[in-house]
Amino acid sequence: MAFTLPELPYAHDALEALGMSKETLEFHHDIHHKAYVDNGNKLIAGTEWENKSLEEIVVGTYQPGAVAQNGIFNNASQHWNHNLFWEVMGPTGKEIPAKLEEALVAAFGSVEKFKEDFAAAGAGQFGSGWVWLVKDKDGSLKITKSENGVNPLCFGQTALLGCDVWEHSYYIDFRNKRPAYLSNFLDKLVNWDAVAAKL
Repeated sequence: MAFTLPELPYAHDALEALGMSKETLEFHHDIHHKAYVDNGNKLIAGTEWENKSLEEIVVGTYQPGAVAQNGIFNNASQHWNHNLFWEVMGPTGKEIPAKLEEALVAAFGSVEKFKEDFAAAGAGQFGSGWVWLVKDKDGSLKITKSENGVNPLCFGQTALLGCDVWEHSYYIDFRNKRPAYLSNFLDKLVNWDAVAAKL
């Protein structure tokens, strides 16, 4: 079962006024994400993973404690990560639903403290990686970060929000200013309705 690149849930230029350019989405979605899909399909062809779900492949090929992960994991996890990334952004959903706001306040003290901690974790991720808002196995909300393509599935967590902090995700629009990209992501790009739906 070959995986396919999903269409963006909005037009390539739909986020331009919010700080993510059409050019970024053309490179990031149409080229980078597509490469993960194409390379992943080639790597799983003829293997035990060929007819497994994306989630099964990510969890099954993750190597805990390994400095570098294998090619199947890297491409499958980055496909999964990007699917979520496109989904939790958008031109709508700018008000945080009450249920999600209550959960963020309970976990972090305030929405602003959550945003501050999330941005700090993303800015502090050395090299390539992701920053996440997750629901842990005990139901609590936590902020985590991961190197390269590692994601919350690897730890039995539910990802509610994920932000790509690989340079290609922000360099066209923000150059080397990762903290500014993260602040803009939280304040303008997130579709909080999509995040709340994952609770």
